[in-house]
Amino acid sequence: MPLVTLAEVLQPALKNGHAVAGLVTLGWEDMRAYVAAAEAEDCPVILQAGPSCRAHTPLPVLGKMFRHLAEGASVPVVAHLDHGYTMEECREALDAGFTSLMFDGSRLPLADNIAQTRAIAEMAHAAGISCEGEIGFVGYADGENSAGTEPGEAAQFALETNVDAMAISVGNVHLQQDKEGGLDLPRIRAIEAVTDVPLVIHGGSGVPVAQRTALATGSQICKFNIGTELRMAFGAALRDAVNSDPDRFDRVQILKDTHDPLVAAARQVLRTFKG
Repeated sequence: MPLVTLAEVLQPALKNGHAVAGLVTLGWEDMRAYVAAAEAEDCPVILQAGPSCRAHTPLPVLGKMFRHLAEGASVPVVAHLDHGYTMEECREALDAGFTSLMFDGSRLPLADNIAQTRAIAEMAHAAGISCEGEIGFVGYADGENSAGTEPGEAAQFALETNVDAMAISVGNVHLQQDKEGGLDLPRIRAIEAVTDVPLVIHGGSGVPVAQRTALATGSQICKFNIGTELRMAFGAALRDAVNSDPDRFDRVQILKDTHDPLVAAARQVLRTFKG
């Protein structure tokens, strides 16, 4: 099945009451496992190349990897740039065959965020692909603090940028390893009241599983980004693979042992978002 755009999976999710997982990739082993998990669960998947992934592997290479996996998949696959910080980076991803660009202007003043996001959305739409923007600031565990999304600013941002999806800050935090707490439901409802754009939760690993399911099926949140949870699963599987035989040194053989555990972990994640 060919690659699809973000809008092509989020609009049906919005209409039919489910969400799609944006799975953060770091390399061939995890992206291959995520597509296998999506096929096993018969649902679309968004493969995401974030800053740490791009620091390890160039965007043109990632684009080819994503496209190769999509072309052989039996389910829709989105090739998504996660946290693109400049127009140049977004254009490089577009040229590399990505079908969705997430521009992160959340650290900018509102007017600058809107202006830059609008320009990238226009570039994306002219090429027939999608654009995600962020309003408010989603912080980092043991790092920068969050700034919650203001509903009025969200309405203005959605209207003036014409994004296909809008990431919001409603108690979610990047790189959170536990699932304590939860999201700010009143703030989510206030944002939903002023826009019909599909909403996105970054830092989805920190959201309690029951709340993920409730919001996936009962809100405008149509995309949850999941990274830390699956990186932890991969790390545990890799540690087991290495420790199982101290004499083994072939990394292809070692990494092969991470595939099934990672597929199982990704399938658990995907199930929580089904309608």
